[in-house]
Amino acid sequence: MDRRELAGFLRGRRERITPADVGLPAGPRRRTPGLRREEVAQLAFISTEYYTRLEQARGPQPSREVLAHLARALRLTDAERDHLHHLAGTPPALPPGPSREVRQSIVDLLHRLPEAAAIVLSATYEVIAWNALAAALMEDFSALPRRDRNLVRRAFLGPRKDGRRLYGVSDAEEFARTSAQHLRAAAARYPNDPETAGLVAELVAGSEEFARLWAAHEVTAGPTLCKTFDHPLVGTVAVNCDVLDIADLDQRVVIYTATPGSPSEEALRLLSVIGTQRMGVPG
Repeated sequence: MDRRELAGFLRGRRERITPADVGLPAGPRRRTPGLRREEVAQLAFISTEYYTRLEQARGPQPSREVLAHLARALRLTDAERDHLHHLAGTPPALPPGPSREVRQSIVDLLHRLPEAAAIVLSATYEVIAWNALAAALMEDFSALPRRDRNLVRRAFLGPRKDGRRLYGVSDAEEFARTSAQHLRAAAARYPNDPETAGLVAELVAGSEEFARLWAAHEVTAGPTLCKTFDHPLVGTVAVNCDVLDIADLDQRVVIYTATPGSPSEEALRLLSVIGTQRMGVPG
């Protein structure tokens, strides 16, 4: 616990908030910038004496419950809340499982890429957002139950077509290896998430290949720069593959684009017109 830094941080956050921000009357003869200490204590459900000692760098280590109340009282952002926990010597609790909530600005971004197929993956490779061209290139994810949108499950346990899984991609083996490594890292980040543990158990039991990769304990993987899809209507589609990390949500945006002027660009343009109607895209 860094009492001096914690004291300065609490004081600085308190002084930036006005009484109106938290629904309190300003009152006469207010000389203190921002809120008074007793007002913060009241909002945080702790005694004024206790809060005063924290600001004077002589208080005891606050509990997680007290820190949560202080974060709410001081209107802290997520980053500020985490910083508060670290200063108090109590690292913020890990989320129970991978986030499936996609920020609206990311959803808007996907739909502003009409010439690119783009999806958002959770930490466990579940497709949690996509644009129309991604649905046309891969499949209509909206028509699938949630469990079938997981690309790791599809890669190791999904149906095969001509001996290949996962949309006939050219790098199926590399993808399988990479996804297993990423899933192992995700399982370590979310050790108490039953859904992640269940996915791993299902894959280990159902796929000898995954079980072998899992037993290797590898957690690093290089980026995939190019990929080729074998599409049932437009044939071979070669694309560049770029991945953007959304660090605060532990998600990835995967963007597939074709080289300008190439046959694959024409194929993607055709798919954007055809859409998912009458496609019957197999997995």
